[in-house]
Amino acid sequence: MASADMPTAEEARVVAKEMGCSVIYECDLRVAGIHRLFPCLERMAGADALVVAAGREGTLPAVVAELVEAPVIGLPVSTGYGLGGGGEAALNSMLQSCTLLYPIVLEPLFPVGLAEISPPRRWQLM
Repeated sequence: MASADMPTAEEARVVAKEMGCSVIYECDLRVAGIHRLFPCLERMAGADALVVAAGREGTLPAVVAELVEAPVIGLPVSTGYGLGGGGEAALNSMLQSCTLLYPIVLEPLFPVGLAEISPPRRWQLM
């Protein structure tokens, strides 16, 4: 997740904590700097599920879903501009991904979406 995605990811972190999940929060990860992702994935190896926020083209959740065994919840963020701005491109990318990925729209219904999922023991947020 890039810095523009942090407010949305922070909301997801708060909701997961309120649901009783333990949370490891990582930020400033990008597909463009993918080398920063691998140490984080090592720290999250035992996760029951990961929530990965991404704006712009929304690629990071699909990349993470290919690299981990745990389910990945893609969190499209309404950052970005131009064609597909406002989170539209990120959501469409996650919906069209050929990886096992569960997109949930946070703004404004993320708590409702998370409540429908039986909470794992430990959520990981990226």
